[in-house]
Amino acid sequence: MEIGIYTFADITPDWQTGRAISVAQRHREVLDSAKLAEEVGLTVFGVGEHHRLDIAIASPAIVMAAVATLTKRLRLTSAVTILSTLDPVRVFQDFATVDLVSGGRAELIAGRGAFIESFSLFGHDLADYDALFAEKLDLLLKLNAEERVTWQGRFRTALADAAISPRPLQKELPIWLGVGGNPESALRAGRLGLPLALANISQKPEKFAGQITDYKRVGGEAGFGPERLQVAIATHCHVGKDSQTARDEFYPYYSAYFANHAPKTSYLADVPRDQFEARAAPDGPIFVGSPQEVVDKIMHERELFGHQRFLAQVDIGGLPYAKVAQSIELLGTKVLPAVARI
Repeated sequence: MEIGIYTFADITPDWQTGRAISVAQRHREVLDSAKLAEEVGLTVFGVGEHHRLDIAIASPAIVMAAVATLTKRLRLTSAVTILSTLDPVRVFQDFATVDLVSGGRAELIAGRGAFIESFSLFGHDLADYDALFAEKLDLLLKLNAEERVTWQGRFRTALADAAISPRPLQKELPIWLGVGGNPESALRAGRLGLPLALANISQKPEKFAGQITDYKRVGGEAGFGPERLQVAIATHCHVGKDSQTARDEFYPYYSAYFANHAPKTSYLADVPRDQFEARAAPDGPIFVGSPQEVVDKIMHERELFGHQRFLAQVDIGGLPYAKVAQSIELLGTKVLPAVARI
């Protein structure tokens, strides 16, 4: 079981003072979190992509390259790359460059994203939401497999024996498919033999167990083995010395995160305390509590999903960096060793 952290680098005003840190400071904290994650033994660091003034990172590959210069072992991934509104050639070049800079540690999670602002920003029609993603994923996978590519599609200029450079240090970039609960997305990952990253921040995990089973079944029927059909679970997380302290200190920032950033069509902007407690319960989707509670919950979900990777978003809602660092340290020094022994 790999344990890592990921960030969207949201800029959220402090729930008590109404003041927010600068974008520059937020980037410094992201780099500090990555360094600390490696120091305490975590294995993966993910960087999200958004195109909004209230979220600081628009180019994961640039931040990943910066992290690469500060670390030696961390796997570096996007979380996610909004492939529908990007040029797959440029995406491949950027992540291949990160792979070279990092000594072969780059990955990416391709997804459609929960936000839609990038469609108008980059000149795409939201009505083409599904078609754009399918076509661009097809091209990205071809770019990853071949040095010279001939390809034609609907939304991009055709390629005729185009040289695709640079090539990554790894034979191929690990490309995961990011899903948020859409059953067809999980089946697509299985048919393509892509590892799957399930982001779940609001639903009981049991709801998705059947989708993961179907993903593995369809992938097996398509001829892919367990080494290809990997699963990662991503969610919100805060680890404290004890359960009550963890929940009390995290809740105001968790609530502020949803109030400031959640897509209003998908989530309630106001998360009352009882809903938060339900999500943090043993059968809920988020991981908030003592190290042992987090261990128990990881293992409970492992029984459901058989996943190989757990990714924790620990820095939401303007949570002070000292508390973020506390979660990272406890994940590395308490949770990871306990999971490794099981």
